[in-house]
Amino acid sequence: MATYFPNISVLNRSPRNAHWPKIVGDRLSAGYIASHSLNSSSIYMKRSFATDSGLPSHQEIGMPSLSPTMSEGNVAKWKKKEGDKVSAGDVLCEIETDKAIVDMESMEDGYLAKIIHGDGAKEIKVGELIAIMVEDEDAIAKFKDYTPSGQGTANEKASSKETTPAPPPPKEDTPSPVATPKTEKSAASPQSEDRIFASPIARKLAEDHKVPISSIKGTGPNGRIVKADIEDYLASVSKDTPPSAPPTKELDYTDIPLSQIRKVTASRLLLSKQTIPHYYLTVDTCVDKLTELRNRLNALQEASSGKRISVNDFVIKAAALALRKVPQCNSSWTNEYIRQYHNINISVAVQTDKGLFVPVVKDADKKGLSAIGEDVKVLAQKAKENTLKPADYEGGTFTVSNLGGPFGIKQFCAIINPPQSAILAVGSAEKRVIPGALPDQFDVSSLMSVTLSCDHRVIDGAIGAEYLRAFKGYIEDPLTMLL
Repeated sequence: MATYFPNISVLNRSPRNAHWPKIVGDRLSAGYIASHSLNSSSIYMKRSFATDSGLPSHQEIGMPSLSPTMSEGNVAKWKKKEGDKVSAGDVLCEIETDKAIVDMESMEDGYLAKIIHGDGAKEIKVGELIAIMVEDEDAIAKFKDYTPSGQGTANEKASSKETTPAPPPPKEDTPSPVATPKTEKSAASPQSEDRIFASPIARKLAEDHKVPISSIKGTGPNGRIVKADIEDYLASVSKDTPPSAPPTKELDYTDIPLSQIRKVTASRLLLSKQTIPHYYLTVDTCVDKLTELRNRLNALQEASSGKRISVNDFVIKAAALALRKVPQCNSSWTNEYIRQYHNINISVAVQTDKGLFVPVVKDADKKGLSAIGEDVKVLAQKAKENTLKPADYEGGTFTVSNLGGPFGIKQFCAIINPPQSAILAVGSAEKRVIPGALPDQFDVSSLMSVTLSCDHRVIDGAIGAEYLRAFKGYIEDPLTMLL
């Protein structure tokens, strides 16, 4: 038997017999989660020749490894059915990985003989068999009832788990009983119930209320238990017993299954909070001049049939230019060194129904406001349609998250998107009364709160403050962005 594990490239379809390099992706982060379609994938395949079992030569297709952090994946949907003819480059199925939903293409011509894991199969280990392909159509029938050795189908695995009996509990070593000599009843032994003297009505009352009559001290002649003794006992017990609480109504709820993307997002956010020493710096910025300049530019844009410029476009531009002045914030931490980036790529948080996506505006410091606005609109639309490519969300060096404009949030603290070392949380602009030029004078201005979350291993407090001062300068005097 000959075995090989080809690695398949992405983005461009290659000739059938070409050597295809393995995908190399950036480190996975909560912000790098996206659904996208790739032209090919890293597939584990094993070619098996005819054996004594009667199986013809075939190819075993395993769960592909599509990112450095991927250990298992899900089969979202098969695009081919058992028995379908497959050509090199045809999409076999959609694989939900820890980073994306990927179209997995066939490497060779043939026929899809057997699907081991069907639509919706979850938590399949990388390299585990998911399908069988054959070269000849006549060989398909030979795999109708095929089950790989040591690996059943998903349903068989589930049923085996249910039917496998639990192991018997370990036997405990019990000491052999020791013969005890019979002795006469001691005078100190408690009296049996037939030796207790009680009136018939007292016995009947105790039996009806399940009162242990041996625990009652009689007050009748010669210690005889009478009806009054039982009634007194019942009265004392009812005083000591608190009233029972009314039964609580069960809550109605719905369990929402976790997608692979949601699982990885959760794990990366948890990892960020547990391993990165966050600290937060907040500053208020006056946006009066920015608003005035934006109105003038939008009037020119409308006159030339251009698209409007948003406040967020100014924020992204100012954040990028501030990184030029304070490049320490455009860095990431490793155990051996701090890597400072020369490219300024701003990741922009975009919320969709499927979760959080963070596409990247590349070289934002070199782009104009209109170009930034166009990039953000295109990337946000791709995120909502699940059509982001790896090039759209990889390579970010700094993140901006804006909950002010869309949602009116005044101020918040964001979680750092590893391997980056900082994220800027932007709140809404609101009118506030501020001191005027004269002692008794007051003015009204629009102020916007921004909070910088920093990785203290990379960015010292003074460096973070210096960055916010540079950012504030660009926002409050936006004409300086043009210099």
